[in-house]
Amino acid sequence: MRHLLSTADLDHAAAVQLLDTAEAMAATQRREIKKLPTLRGRTVVNLFYEDSTRTRISFEAAAKRLSADVINFAAKGSSVSKGESLKDTAETLQAMGADAVVIRHPASGAPHRLAAMGWTTGAVLNAGDGTHEHPTQALLDAFTLRRHLRGGEGDLAGVRVAVVGDVLHSRVARSNVHLLHTLGAEVTLVAPPTLLPLGVGSWPCATSFDLDAVLPGVDAVMMLRVQGERMNAAYFPSEREYSRRYGLDARRLRLLPGHAVVMHPGPMNRGLEISADAADSPRAVVLDQVTNGVSVRMAALYLLLAGEGSEA
Repeated sequence: MRHLLSTADLDHAAAVQLLDTAEAMAATQRREIKKLPTLRGRTVVNLFYEDSTRTRISFEAAAKRLSADVINFAAKGSSVSKGESLKDTAETLQAMGADAVVIRHPASGAPHRLAAMGWTTGAVLNAGDGTHEHPTQALLDAFTLRRHLRGGEGDLAGVRVAVVGDVLHSRVARSNVHLLHTLGAEVTLVAPPTLLPLGVGSWPCATSFDLDAVLPGVDAVMMLRVQGERMNAAYFPSEREYSRRYGLDARRLRLLPGHAVVMHPGPMNRGLEISADAADSPRAVVLDQVTNGVSVRMAALYLLLAGEGSEA
């Protein structure tokens, strides 16, 4: 594995290997001393052109626990605000000795361009590009599902997952559909017609407009944030109407099977796509997702920079 740009690039073996490696990383995090010497002397750059809390801090924690040096780069307050291009920024970081670049960018395809054009010789990890993909979020979601539904082993064959909400603007949804399908899960996208992207019929998943009909038959429901900042039109009549039709509340929690879990990539719009009852329910594994994100990103950095032959 040279880069981590899209979950569509991962075959079954590579996806399971990442999850198994993350499980090993999680085991090391239960020790008194959590740091590993694996990436000592390597430099990881967090190149973030969009605001982020969970992803940026998670990648920083993951790199530091592997003993890498970390440089955090934010577009705000940098030469980007003066008009510097992605190419020039990347080449500057390369000249400073970056071994890996973790990039979040508002333009879909920016990480792929960074990797393909050779502006950096280091590994490129996509931390979210526009409305395209967010592969490490999908990996931590799969890791969380595997732990809760499969005892932390194997794949997700036969697991039924509903992904609900603003699919149109969600890079998390796209990455999850590809990865969960690769791992054998059955995915159903639930959204109003206006929030399903063109061409969704070619995705390896089912679609539905009726959340109440889908919930009784799933093992997990993943609620997506309504991304108002990316909306330039009226995609639904009102927030109240959206919440009534597609929000997860206490009534809909009771429709779920007893073993089913509730997920959300965060940040949550409480009262819109998810109620406080659902967000704070014992079924919710949202904080587990955050915790597992560090282990998954440790695994990704380890496999990209240390290689399969190294010992963690």
